[in-house]
Amino acid sequence: MTTSASAPAARGFVLKGWHVLAMLLAFFATVIGVDVGFSIMAVRTFPGEDVKHSYVQGNHYNELLAERARQARLGWRATAAIETRAGAPAVVLTLRDKAGKPLEGLAVTGLLRRPATTRADRTLAFASAGDGVYAAPVTGLAPGAWDMEVTAARGSDTFDVRARLAAPDSAPETAP
Repeated sequence: MTTSASAPAARGFVLKGWHVLAMLLAFFATVIGVDVGFSIMAVRTFPGEDVKHSYVQGNHYNELLAERARQARLGWRATAAIETRAGAPAVVLTLRDKAGKPLEGLAVTGLLRRPATTRADRTLAFASAGDGVYAAPVTGLAPGAWDMEVTAARGSDTFDVRARLAAPDSAPETAP
């Protein structure tokens, strides 16, 4: 028999401690990177504060309740919708007094907001259309839900209206 000097066999890949350390570091770096990316995107799309100075607003809650009671005694009623007027979408607000008569001569101002973001907020410029109806044109209104916040005033009488409105799908969508 001949004995030959055996050459060392090819061992292939051997997992060593530094490989395991590198894999663990890469894994946690990926997880942390994704978490940071998601956090940045979340804060950019919704900063978490819908009302500025919410703590101060909470301190004045009793004043808000008193204002609502005063408005209830005033007895005004409102209905609101997004309608097409003169071929363009408009927020239409109808105001009536206690007896159901149209309220005329009011200064009506408002804001139209998306429920989940402040980037699409737009100011409403209402004009009287007669018979207690006030209309504010809105161009480029994306379809879906919108929150309307309106204040109608005449002299010392003020009336706040808040409503969730739905813009029709036929309205042209534009980026906010």
